[in-house]
Amino acid sequence: MEMNISPAAGRAVEILEENGHEAFVVGGCVRDMLMGREPHDFDITTSATPPETEAAFRGFRLIETGIKHGTVTVLIDGEPLEITTYRLDGEYLDNRRPSEVFFTPNLVDDLARRDFTVNAMAYSPTRGIVDKFGGQDDLARRLIRAVGDPDRRFHEDGLRILRALRFAAVLDFDIEAETAASIHRCVALLDNISAERVRVELFKLVCGVGARRVLAEYPDVLCRIVPEFAPSVGFDQRNPYHKYDVYTHSLVSLELAEGDVCVKLAALFHDIGKPACFSEDERGGHFYGHPKLSTELTETALRRLKTDNKTLGTVVRLVAEHHRTILPNEKSVRRMLCALGEQDSRRLIALRRADNGALVDWLVAPRLHELDEIEAVLDRLIA
Repeated sequence: MEMNISPAAGRAVEILEENGHEAFVVGGCVRDMLMGREPHDFDITTSATPPETEAAFRGFRLIETGIKHGTVTVLIDGEPLEITTYRLDGEYLDNRRPSEVFFTPNLVDDLARRDFTVNAMAYSPTRGIVDKFGGQDDLARRLIRAVGDPDRRFHEDGLRILRALRFAAVLDFDIEAETAASIHRCVALLDNISAERVRVELFKLVCGVGARRVLAEYPDVLCRIVPEFAPSVGFDQRNPYHKYDVYTHSLVSLELAEGDVCVKLAALFHDIGKPACFSEDERGGHFYGHPKLSTELTETALRRLKTDNKTLGTVVRLVAEHHRTILPNEKSVRRMLCALGEQDSRRLIALRRADNGALVDWLVAPRLHELDEIEAVLDRLIA
C-alpha cells in the first residue's frame, strides 16, 4: 500500500536507505494516513545509530537535543524530522521514562515497546507497512489496545492511561476490554505524572468527539486527576428541571458545547460545586450559591494543572457567569458585552446552550430559542 508521506520525510527515508540503513516513518503518522487523516508530523525510526544518522545528513542542519535517547532532529526544507534509532527501553523507575535505552538492529523490538497497536506500525515506500501487533485490524474495529501486556505498558508510563482515553475520545474509538480493565487497576499511577503532562492530555480529551462517552466510562480516571469531581458522580439533583445526575449533566453539556477548549472546559466544570451546595424542600433539590463555589473549585483544579493564565482566566470567568441573567434586549446584552467583551460573550452563549440542552426535554426548546434571540441582539450591537 502506498501512502503520501511528506516530501521531507520521504527524502529523509531515502537518504538513510542510500547510506545502507533501514528507515521507516512510524507511529501516529502511519495511523493517521491509514485513516485518511492529515498527519501533524512525521517521526522516523531507523537502524542507523546517531553517529551514522549524523553522517548521512552531513550538510543539513542537525539538532542533537534528544541524542541521549537516540534521537537526532534533522531540518529538511524547513520541516523538523525526529530520527530515532531502533531501541529497547531499560527499566522504568518512575512510571514515566526509562532509566536507560539500548539500541537494537531489529525494528520489531522497537515497535514492541510502543503504547498502543494503532501507534505501533511503520511504513516505508520501499518496504511497505510493518504491522506485527494488529494495528490495522484494531483501526478497522475502532479499538485502542495496548501493545502486549497492558499492565506493563501502563507501569512503564502512567501517562499512557490518559493517552488511551484521549485517543478513544478524539478518534471516537472504544478501548479494548483487557486494556480497559488495566486502566481501572492502574489508575493510581497517574499520581506520578507531572501536572503539565496531565493537563495537555486532558485538554485534548475534552475536545474529542467521544469525550462524553469516554469520561462516562472512566470517572475514576477523571476523579484521580481532578478529585473535585468525585462528589458529582451519581449525585441525584432531585430537581424537576434536571433529568441527569450532576456528573452526567456535566458530560452531556460537554458533548453539546460548541467552541474552543475554554467553552469545553467550562461546560465540564460549571456545576462542579453543586453537591456541596445541595439543599432540599418540598419543591425539590436546590443548589444556592453553586456558581461561586464552582468557580473556586474550577480555579483550584486548573491552577493545580498548571494551566496558562489566559485559559484559566477565561474558563473561570465563564463558570462564574454561567447563571448570569441575560434577557433578549439591548440593555441586558449590552451589559454582558461591556462585562465580558465580544469573544467571551459568544463563549458564554455557547456555554448556556450546552447547559440548557442538558435539561429536561420540555425546557430545552424555549431556552434555546431565547438564546437565539440574545445572540441576534448581540449581532446587531456588534454590527
